[in-house]
Amino acid sequence: MFKKKALRINTYLGYGTNSIFRATGRALEDENIDFSTNQNIFKTLRNIYRQLESDEIRNIKIELKLPDGQVIETNTDLEGYYNLELDIPALSKYINEKGWISYSVSYKKEDTRKEISNKNIFKSQMLVPSDHAEFAIISDIDDTIIHTGVASLFKWRVIANTLFKNFDKRTAIEGTVKFCKKLHLGTKESPVNPFFYVSNSPWNLYDYLSAFFNKHHFPKGPILLRDFRTPFDKTPKPKVPHKQSEIVNLLTMYPHLKFILIGDSGEKDADIYTKIAEQYRGRILAIYLRNVKHRRKENRIKKIIHSFTASPILLVHTYDEAIKHAQESGFIN
Repeated sequence: MFKKKALRINTYLGYGTNSIFRATGRALEDENIDFSTNQNIFKTLRNIYRQLESDEIRNIKIELKLPDGQVIETNTDLEGYYNLELDIPALSKYINEKGWISYSVSYKKEDTRKEISNKNIFKSQMLVPSDHAEFAIISDIDDTIIHTGVASLFKWRVIANTLFKNFDKRTAIEGTVKFCKKLHLGTKESPVNPFFYVSNSPWNLYDYLSAFFNKHHFPKGPILLRDFRTPFDKTPKPKVPHKQSEIVNLLTMYPHLKFILIGDSGEKDADIYTKIAEQYRGRILAIYLRNVKHRRKENRIKKIIHSFTASPILLVHTYDEAIKHAQESGFIN
């Protein structure tokens, strides 16, 4: 006899404003994924399989409880996701000293008879950038922050790194933590510059990536992923690339902020970032692209850089080069 799985809610760190409350997450069966360190390869494979083979809870009522006790009700969609955006005045009184608003998410108990993990309380937070922020930072993840191997032949390194390595065995690219922390502090030496992470990885890997970020002490920030598409998925692909869409959303949400974009030369970061910088002239302070040491891709990026004038753009071999440029540009001390 198979034991019936309990339910859980995977809450994702979000972002909003003093008057716009936004929340995203997913209702799922609890796979009891173990994120402990020093696992053997079989436990890691099992964990990744359980993350990718998630069983969503569709069309069920979810309740979100704000710090003042106000309860907001919403429904999950056919993939188990909930995406909420509401105008709520005076959210600023709930922001903590680090710029986060805490809230909780629960199943509406009368709508399910199944067991619910964590006493049916799933905590989350929403980031509200400080009025004292000098700029915001948007960073890619794969091969920008974490060694992934997107540029490898048939992407074999992506498969090897993702399926066979637990989060604690993955390495942060040398210098990236230092660079990110310096940007987070800016010239005021106070961690008020908001950080956002974008990736084409699926939401199924959110907990895995969160564990990696926490282990290496990256600046805390929303991780913006995308829905997992199988080769048999017949739903139309988005007209705008995921990263581009997420960055434009941030630029629109925070029209008073300027941004620094961090990526790599492995895929389409240069194309997306330069297009955005041209579209939003004056909003992008700088673009930093890590060189993944792939000659053909490097030559292509150099051609893009040669004809680009909308903002400073650097192809760097090490993050020390990026730090030097950021200091000379007055972004950091």
